[in-house]
Amino acid sequence: MSVFGAILVLTLASASFACTTLIVTKGASVDGSMIVAHSDDNDLADQRIVFVPARDHEPGSFRPVYCTAVAIGEFPQYNSFIYPRIVSARASAYDTPQYPPSIPIGMIPQVLHTYAYFDGSYGIMNEHQLMFGECTDGAKIQIGPEPGRRIFYSSELSRVALERCKTAREAVDLIGFLIEEYGYYGTGETLPVADPNEAWIIEMAPSPEGTGGLWVAKRVPDGEVFVAANQFRIREIDPEDPDILFGKTLHEIAEKHGWWNPEEGLLDWLRTVSLGEYNHPYYSLRRVWRLFSLIAPSMNFSPWVEDGFTREYPFSVKPDKKLSARDVMNLYRDHYEGTEFDLTKGIAAGPFGNPDRFYGPYDGQGDVGDPSRKLDGAWERPVSVTYCGYTFVCQGRDWLPDPIGGLMWIGLDKPADTCFIPFYAGVNALPDSLEVCDTSEFSRNSAWWAFNFVSNWASMKYSYMHEDIRLMQEKYETLSLCRLQEAEAYVAAMTSNGPQEVSEYLTKFCARNSEEIIRAWWDFSEYLIVRYNDGFISEKGNMAQPVGYPQEWLDQTNWPEGPTSYDRK
Repeated sequence: MSVFGAILVLTLASASFACTTLIVTKGASVDGSMIVAHSDDNDLADQRIVFVPARDHEPGSFRPVYCTAVAIGEFPQYNSFIYPRIVSARASAYDTPQYPPSIPIGMIPQVLHTYAYFDGSYGIMNEHQLMFGECTDGAKIQIGPEPGRRIFYSSELSRVALERCKTAREAVDLIGFLIEEYGYYGTGETLPVADPNEAWIIEMAPSPEGTGGLWVAKRVPDGEVFVAANQFRIREIDPEDPDILFGKTLHEIAEKHGWWNPEEGLLDWLRTVSLGEYNHPYYSLRRVWRLFSLIAPSMNFSPWVEDGFTREYPFSVKPDKKLSARDVMNLYRDHYEGTEFDLTKGIAAGPFGNPDRFYGPYDGQGDVGDPSRKLDGAWERPVSVTYCGYTFVCQGRDWLPDPIGGLMWIGLDKPADTCFIPFYAGVNALPDSLEVCDTSEFSRNSAWWAFNFVSNWASMKYSYMHEDIRLMQEKYETLSLCRLQEAEAYVAAMTSNGPQEVSEYLTKFCARNSEEIIRAWWDFSEYLIVRYNDGFISEKGNMAQPVGYPQEWLDQTNWPEGPTSYDRK
């Protein structure tokens, strides 16, 4: 089968993993920390957050590279499925013998030592405070894996980088090498990567040559914030710019296939490898506008642009006010509230302002978005979506040792309705409740199900229940921040203890804190069931209070024409 024949077949069978990602550089944050955030909007995929331990390896050994179903769908020939994402001895949570083991699509030489890291659909953060975000982008070429020609997708690329690198620049160099040496398959991808001092964006796309791959990278200026939302964000590739890196064959291949003409000037990465915007008009750009408008309102960005190749939104912006980790969490909870696109308003929001919209076969589909195709309609795509699996906000803090300098704040399920829970980079394990989750089977042993249930239950009376959720978020995220200060002070006083004792303390501390929050969320779910049962508001001594519907919503229904008399209408 030709390369382009494979593209067609795999596009028809593709899955859609659409995410929002950002970086707040150290000069743009309140406390000087580097912040990397990502929402994994993954349609009930594998929601486990997994700890992968550090390991020593024998000289001359090889590392297996596994196929990933988050790229363009499942590949049964490699035992690559949406769940479980990996079956191997790489981590105890992945060592699940009841499922067929993952079959490597290829091997690369192993290094003598690999670092510990947190893993999800993509690598998250390692023990040296190296952090990754991610979003899927539309690309002209979308092709599946092939041993010996294309063995890497961004998920395994990020994991290899976390296993081997301490700095963002090292990670960019390694990923670029792996793409060119072993080949890249799947969709277009944006991978923000940062250490506590420097941030880069590396973007990649499959090559029309059928082997190797195309990639570019750009450094994020300190003091600025970068945002991406399912569209490539790097534009002109200036070979003289020290803050831009790119693949050695990029220009040659782009010219050969008619994607770029040198006489037209510098290569525009977005125009060269993509069709513009992902999925449908404003599916990506509206989120970029919204986040930039919240971060830098003084720049007065317009939500309306001429097309998917607009230059209205820069690569990064300087915030009007420096951002904290809590600020970033709240950015991810947005549904365009207070704007003309507010999803809590209008008839589709129902009587209680539910911002969730459920996608169907009538909506835009596919990883290669073509905004010129005919669509009968579309929903605005917010940052917080009901099909989000998890969101993280990671911090790298260069004034602290790596074990306590690195923080992963993990929010399970939809960010608007979750509570972010912190874990230090120096832990040696994660709680079982984070590493267990099968979305096809409800389980109280899984933390994800607690947050997912609350979010779904809240949709019945959202304007009421979301206020309860907001109070819980404020309570437990503030409590965690206070406890982190105590933990860091305690570790600083552990002058006579070695790394193992510090790791044990951090692991127990994070486990206790997370277990308390998860228990509280299960209790909270039962409180919501009782309080809002049957559409009433209830409390002991005052049950079944009838609150009915808002008048403005009633006026849009047939309630005013209801049977108010015995006269025939």
